[in-house]
Amino acid sequence: MQPFTARTIDIISSIPPGKVMTYGQIAAAAGSPRAARQVVRILHSMSSKYGLPWHRVVNGKGHIALQDESAFQEQTWNLEAEGVEVLPGGRIDLDRYQHQYRPDSSKDQSP
Repeated sequence: MQPFTARTIDIISSIPPGKVMTYGQIAAAAGSPRAARQVVRILHSMSSKYGLPWHRVVNGKGHIALQDESAFQEQTWNLEAEGVEVLPGGRIDLDRYQHQYRPDSSKDQSP
């Protein structure tokens, strides 16, 4: 597995219930700010295998990006079940619900 992919999986796994992150935000936190499309690919191909909370990832404007109506509705329901208010058009208020990822500094500390 590529390092960017591993970091992306770790970051997505760390998004707590009731919070969201954007594709670009995840890419930047994983070390490649211009790789938002790679985050999409990783979510699409690895969500099931790694049990990723895919529904907590939205586009840079805070909108649900899924075009398929049933998937859009599933993401909406999952977010609402966690207490995230989904506004008309699938918009999420990023000021209110955006998770600010902080790497676990304990991993970097020497004994």
